[in-house]
Amino acid sequence: MAVVARRREPLERLAAELTKIGPTAHAITADLSDTAAIGQLAERIRATVGTLDALYYGPTPDTGFVPAEALTAERVRDYMPLAVDALIGLVREFLPPMLEQGDGAILSGQGASAVRGLPNMSGPGPAQAAQRNYLQSLGAEVSARGVYVGRLYIGAAIEKTPFHAELLAAKAADDQTWAMPTVAPEHLADLLWTMHTTRTRSEETYPEGLFTG
Repeated sequence: MAVVARRREPLERLAAELTKIGPTAHAITADLSDTAAIGQLAERIRATVGTLDALYYGPTPDTGFVPAEALTAERVRDYMPLAVDALIGLVREFLPPMLEQGDGAILSGQGASAVRGLPNMSGPGPAQAAQRNYLQSLGAEVSARGVYVGRLYIGAAIEKTPFHAELLAAKAADDQTWAMPTVAPEHLADLLWTMHTTRTRSEETYPEGLFTG
């Protein structure tokens, strides 16, 4: 198993925690928004763990939400390398062997604004919606050849994250701008594992059904 992120220290802590409960996790530092280096990153991953049976993609941009009325085209473009370009590059690197063996999985986890525009929560939403469209098309193309494409969209603050800490601080100050449910990361991991193992649904949301109707 390989885990990839920019910051070495928290990445190594995550790799150590994962190794305690499963196969050895190798920490590989890289900036996914540097799309010109995706090929080199793929080579480092293959040199470390070989070809992949499953690829999970769920990076979070540094810059957060903005109201739609304040959004600019330039800011949307700033989100695109991380949300779309790097993912496409990684899929092009790791999908062919999956198709050759007739089995594999590409999984993603993103925010709720990929599914439905929400007040004061634009910014990454248009880029993540583009990612969702790409993955929907990809899944329709490769599912019959044994590769599962699963997407999880999260309408909650994930506990133990900086955003969750900001949410708690806002709640303490009686600021309801970011009022939303919270969820344990272990629960989301279980959801993704169930999606991967059952392959009965290509898309899930948390909370369930939040964006229907």
